[in-house]
Amino acid sequence: MLKKRDLQEAQELYELMVHPEVFPFVRHKAYSYEEFLFLTKQTIEAEEQGQLVSRTILDEWGAPIGTINLFDVQDGAGFLGTWLGKPYHGKGYNQIAKDQFFDELFYELDIQSIFMRVRKINIRSTKAVEKLPYAILANETRMNLFNQINNGEDIYNLYEISKDQYTLYKLRSQDIQEEQHLKEA
Repeated sequence: MLKKRDLQEAQELYELMVHPEVFPFVRHKAYSYEEFLFLTKQTIEAEEQGQLVSRTILDEWGAPIGTINLFDVQDGAGFLGTWLGKPYHGKGYNQIAKDQFFDELFYELDIQSIFMRVRKINIRSTKAVEKLPYAILANETRMNLFNQINNGEDIYNLYEISKDQYTLYKLRSQDIQEEQHLKEA
């Protein structure tokens, strides 16, 4: 479902990214295929330097359908950025990708906090974040960061996913699955 970024999937990802319902919400916009190729190469190099983590999201047949990233990594934290091509919206891919990505970040790469800044006008993303039982609204608990991302305006809400909250969610989910399995047996 996830793989490290490479240049071979750039054409397919670029075509998905430029859709008018996707493009406005992509952090690193490319206005041509050549620019997207260049940005992908920069992304791969930045990951090698520990500045970010970037993965391509794949469908069940291994075709690239979007990206999931942790940007601005420092001190065990970073900002989540994810997008899916329009044909893949509402089909559950985003949640599967997040679960796999968060497992890698928290348990393999020792990330402690994942932040999400969500434009207040982006209703789709706001609803998606608010469905995550391990994400908390951090506008008040992380006031300095909230003010920094809004730069004097009120554009974004800030959400935080801590390793502890995510781990608690995983343990509870596992317990619920085990209870259901015992009831069925």
